[in-house]
Order: sequence, then C-alpha cells, then structure tokens
Amino acid sequence: MATESVFPPTPKPKWLRVKLPVGQKYTELRGLVDKYKLNTICASGSCPNMGECWGEGTATFMILGNICTRSCGFCGVKTGRPENVDWEEPEKVARSIKIMNIKHAVITSVDRDDLKDMGTIIWAETVKAIRRMNPKTTLETLIPDFQGSEKHLDKIIEVAPEVVSHNIETVRRLTREVRIQAKYDKSLAVLKYLKEQGLNRTKSGIMLGLGETEEEVIQTLHDLRDAKVDVVTIGQYLQPSKKHLPVKEFITPEQFEKYEKIGKELGFIHVESGPLVRSSYHAEKHIH
Repeated sequence: MATESVFPPTPKPKWLRVKLPVGQKYTELRGLVDKYKLNTICASGSCPNMGECWGEGTATFMILGNICTRSCGFCGVKTGRPENVDWEEPEKVARSIKIMNIKHAVITSVDRDDLKDMGTIIWAETVKAIRRMNPKTTLETLIPDFQGSEKHLDKIIEVAPEVVSHNIETVRRLTREVRIQAKYDKSLAVLKYLKEQGLNRTKSGIMLGLGETEEEVIQTLHDLRDAKVDVVTIGQYLQPSKKHLPVKEFITPEQFEKYEKIGKELGFIHVESGPLVRSSYHAEKHIH
C-alpha cells in the first residue's frame, strides 16, 4: 500500500519566534471576526503578523471558498473539488470590511480552474461591493495566474485596485516542485501584462528556504524587475504540515537584509525582506 511522504518539521531558529498578538485594536477585531464568523486569511492561516497588521487597520480576506483546484507543495490550503460559488460573497466581504473598519484590505483567493471564468466575476464584483460600502478603503488584490488568460486578467484591470499582486513564490528551477500546476514564465507574463495595461502598482512575493541558491534569488529579483514589478516581498518558507515540502534551510536575518539592499538597488519602490515577511506584510505602505 502506497503511503504519503511525511517530512518531520525542522526546529525553528530563535529569530522566527513570534510574540503573541496583543493590543486593544487586535482584541477588538478578533472579537468581531469571531462574533460575525468573518473569513480572514489572517486568522485561518495563523499569520505571524496578524497583531501588527490588524493594529494598522489592514486585513486579508480569502474569497471563492477554501478548497483549491491546485496542489502546491508549500501551501496549507486544502486541495480538492471546490464548493459552489457563493454569489453573496462580495457583499459579505464588503460588510466584514465595514464592521472591522478596515483602512486597507487585501483580497486573495484559491485557484478556481474548475470555473469557466476562473472566479474573475466574483473577483470583480467583490472589488465593486467593497468600493460601494467602504469608499475610503484602499485595496490590494492578490490574484492567481488565471492560467495567463488576458481576458480574465482584464476583469481585474477594469476594476483598478490600488495594488495588484501575483506571487512568483520561488526561483525558476524549483517552480515545478513547489508550484506543481504553475509556470515561472507564465507568472512573469501575468505581472508584465498587468503593468502594460496601465496598472498603477504591481507586486510579487518569494519564499526562501526551499533549496534555492543566492544567485537564483538575485536572478528572480532581476526577472521581476524586467517585468516592471514595483513591490517585492521576500520571506521564510515555513512547513504548514508534515505532508508539505520540508524546509531545507532557515535564512538568516542578515541574508534577508542583503536581498533587501539588492532589491532597492534594482529599483523596486518597496522591498519587504525578512524571516517573518508574508505577502500582505506592510501592505498598506505599498500603495504610495
């Protein structure tokens, strides 16, 4: 009988220990999330920066369910047959943002390769609903690749979020292993297309510690700059469960600083680089 590979977690170094979130704003938001059963990826993904982001009035919401059609080796989201689309979701998310009094919202989603429009109608309607109900809230949409379809990407471009983000996740050599159904060049093409269509701010993220070399990380930064990406986030990969890819290496804070310096020299407007950085970290600063 075949068994699934199991990778025991590697012990974490001290710089990855996080203080528990505290503060009045955090406690308030936590209470609202629990009371109204609001679906933030901050809470469901146990993000290490939840306290800090919520304190800044930033939160991330995941739309289109919590079951993904893809099975990336790094991601803790369940894979399988997704649920039916909830057509009331745009209003629900907009209402959550209003209840939580969020100043800057990040919207993300699972991949919905099972849908003809890949979920882009719900994406566009969510942005419109948030704008109607929260005219002062700024938005970042952290989108899948929509299989590189310009027709689908155009639906996001039309509603013009302040920031459109799509994560390349890893270096070229490791893409097949890490992002099983995604392609490195397709992600670059998506980012380039978004910028060419006149979007104000594009963004991408990379995780480190999966076996990449320094040279490969620098090459990825060059590739993202060539695609005219404005903002890049660089963080440490952490294994969500024993079935996920193991951490090959914990990158030191000094190395993250080095990548930040290189990124700034390459001309990125913002570079967030550190062990606990996630793609929505300091998102509210990436608009300007």
